[in-house]
Amino acid sequence: MTKFAISLLTVLSLAPAYGQKPFEFWPGTTYDSKIPTVRQVLGYEPGDKVTSHAGLLKYMEALSSAVPTRIKVFEYGESWEGRKLIYAAVGSESNIRKLGEIKSAIQRIADPRKTPEADARKLIAALPAVVWLSYGVHGNEISSPDAALLTAYHLLAARNDKIVDDVLSKVVVLIDPTQNPDGRDRFVNYFEQARGLTPDPSPAAAEHNEPWPGGRVNHYLFDLNRDWIGLTQPEILSQVKTLREWLPLVYVDLHEMGADATYFFTPESDPYNPNLTPNQRASLTLFGKNNSKWFDKYGFDYFTREEYDAFYPGYGASWPFYYGALSMTYEQASVRGLVVRRSDETLLTFRDTVRHHFVASISTLETAAANREKLLNDFYQYRVTAIEEGRKEPIKEYLLPRGRDAAATDKLAGILMEHGIEVNRATAPFKVGEKEYAAGTYVVPMAQPSKRFIRTLLDPDTKMDDKFVAAEEARRKLKQRTEIYDVTAWSLPLLFNVEAVANTAVSTGSFEPARPSRIVPGQMHGGAASVAYLVPWGNQAAGRLLTAALRQDLKVHSSDKPFTQDGVKFPAGSLILKVAANPADLGDRLARLARETGAEVYGTNSGWVEDGVNFGSRWVVSIKKPAIAIAWDTPAQSGSAGATRFVLERQYGYPVTPIRTAQLAGTDLSRFQVLILPSGGNYAGILGAGGIERVKNWVAAGGTLVAVGDAVSFLGNSKVDLLELVQENALREGDDKKSAADKPEKDSTRVPGTAIASETDFDKITRAATELPDSVPGAIARVRLRPDYWLTAGMGDTVYTMVEGGAIYAPVKADKGINAAYYDAADKLVVSGHLWAENKKQMAFKPLLVSGASGRGVVVGFTQDPNFRAIGDGLNILFLNAIFRGPAHAR
Repeated sequence: MTKFAISLLTVLSLAPAYGQKPFEFWPGTTYDSKIPTVRQVLGYEPGDKVTSHAGLLKYMEALSSAVPTRIKVFEYGESWEGRKLIYAAVGSESNIRKLGEIKSAIQRIADPRKTPEADARKLIAALPAVVWLSYGVHGNEISSPDAALLTAYHLLAARNDKIVDDVLSKVVVLIDPTQNPDGRDRFVNYFEQARGLTPDPSPAAAEHNEPWPGGRVNHYLFDLNRDWIGLTQPEILSQVKTLREWLPLVYVDLHEMGADATYFFTPESDPYNPNLTPNQRASLTLFGKNNSKWFDKYGFDYFTREEYDAFYPGYGASWPFYYGALSMTYEQASVRGLVVRRSDETLLTFRDTVRHHFVASISTLETAAANREKLLNDFYQYRVTAIEEGRKEPIKEYLLPRGRDAAATDKLAGILMEHGIEVNRATAPFKVGEKEYAAGTYVVPMAQPSKRFIRTLLDPDTKMDDKFVAAEEARRKLKQRTEIYDVTAWSLPLLFNVEAVANTAVSTGSFEPARPSRIVPGQMHGGAASVAYLVPWGNQAAGRLLTAALRQDLKVHSSDKPFTQDGVKFPAGSLILKVAANPADLGDRLARLARETGAEVYGTNSGWVEDGVNFGSRWVVSIKKPAIAIAWDTPAQSGSAGATRFVLERQYGYPVTPIRTAQLAGTDLSRFQVLILPSGGNYAGILGAGGIERVKNWVAAGGTLVAVGDAVSFLGNSKVDLLELVQENALREGDDKKSAADKPEKDSTRVPGTAIASETDFDKITRAATELPDSVPGAIARVRLRPDYWLTAGMGDTVYTMVEGGAIYAPVKADKGINAAYYDAADKLVVSGHLWAENKKQMAFKPLLVSGASGRGVVVGFTQDPNFRAIGDGLNILFLNAIFRGPAHAR
């Protein structure tokens, strides 16, 4: 068969039958021929091809060029890989002309302290409702961005359509066609490479199954739909900045789920976050009912109040709740291509999925238009009542003292301000009761419109509904699937390991609005030095200065012991940059680094100390500039790999070399001083015997191996044996009293007879002989630190960690390694979130951080991921100690 014949067959297989009418996404609609269609601009009908990011932009810009009086396209940011983030404002000519005035009026009604109710009513009478439709946060959830194009076209081209006319007159529609352009193009590129002559419906076909890491995540492999409290990624941070300008009354985040599902829309399932108002929850039903009307009309299946909850505040469809909007998740069954065969043998097409999201989008806009005045009034009243609650409730403010890690506190205050929360800063010391707080302390007042978001982010614990928890425990007993969708804890002060004081009175003193910055410039103390410059360790700013100094090839030493000089106490781990060992401009460089990193630098003209070790002590080690490699690919969990790399590269400015995991078996590891294994499963199987031997020999020769999360199981694998770290089975009642003699003898066909006296006995006798502890959705636990050890240098007595999963490890024996950090006693262990009682009992005094030696090298294991979503900042120093102080302690 000739190439021409093959091409002809391909065209014929995709072309519609002769005389067949174009598919109607909204039947009966007549469209204005002057408005360019998707086919005219991109060369195909909607739903016939997965549109790339460039195609999405091209079509939106074509619409803007065709009817600039009714649509304007704005660039609001840029992805890591340099792709534009845009949104399009669609509305009537009158509303598009006065977008600036509309934004200004919204900001006025957003602050009832400046806009009395009578003035707000006047503004509300003339204001349109603003709705933000957000598509494609997960790059491989492919239907919603194409639905965005169809939604924009329908709003601009539909003629004599009462719904569209009503929407355009009463609503300004903001359309974000894709929140994650890097992930989308990763999927599109792979799909185009994998597809064949015709779209393949087999779920096993390569075109439906992406290689690691898949298109879901962004450049740094972050799930952007979990980044809405930490604001670590530019795609979300820039969207939040834009949302704060508009404060849309309705926000919809359109997703995809498994191919065998149908369509989910609001109301969400339990549990709801208790900081959401009853009115918000009730209003969601308005949108759900209208969606159901259209889905029923067109014969689309759907479900509500299942699976997708509104408890965790870090979703895109959660964040807008906390400034007073309504926010919703819509989920469509996914094709991950152009057609897929489902388990019931029906075919689901990409065009179907695009249509469902398109219909849901138009239905949402119809509801918003019909409830314009209610939505605006509800928004104003939300802000009014938030201020009133802040004045009346017992907690009047949160104080954030700049304590041991002032840099982490600065960053937390900066993030709060990026969320739109008002934060003040003390310009002089002040007292609360008998306690004095220093100048620089942050004060977060509750009597502000963001009060409920403050409580959500800063309260140590946010409780789930008791009835839901009881039902969840019942499901767990029956080994049923959990209905907790994400983590149950997220308190930022705990995750940052900084103090947050709930004050029951309004502080008096001298305060000013804090500057919205995550880094407060540090200072040089003592002027030019003739002996050394000293940097206290134990805070993020010192970590940033260390990595910057190493990248400038400065010679850095660090003390394993604390010392005091000129009355200043320097904790273990403090940095020593000796003048004689460094360039002549060392002082100027460090002054600049202090300003950029926020670190405090102290110059000294003497090596004499009042207490502790001198600079020439054997306890002072040289911190070398390490080359760092990270396992990149299966079996590493993409989120763990990405967060680990992100923390080192973007938060601490130090480059990392990603190496495909399987290639480690043949890589010359001698060029690296540190190898990181992100959380993941079967490293031993991927590396094979040769790869295991290569890694072991590298460690024995002086390498530092750092394993994170599930990867620590590799260290204790019998084929590896780098650290005697063994995972425990679940602890059951009476297990500690059993012996081998208690196990009944049995032959191949019979077991001894038993008498079961009660349901309790029945539960015991039917449970598995051995099983792992039940998986934990996500809670924050208190951890004790071993003092006076290089791996915990600079830290206090305790830290906090996110706990996920069911892995619990036995402590290492004293002759085999060091339990550098371990969970607190069972009655003190849980500080936030929900942890199963059995897990809590078994986790007490089990290790979070272990280390050992192998030959001349160092092995470190974190049994939980210290870089969880890049918001576990309180563990940053422990991680940096492993990465940078580990090689200093290898021989």
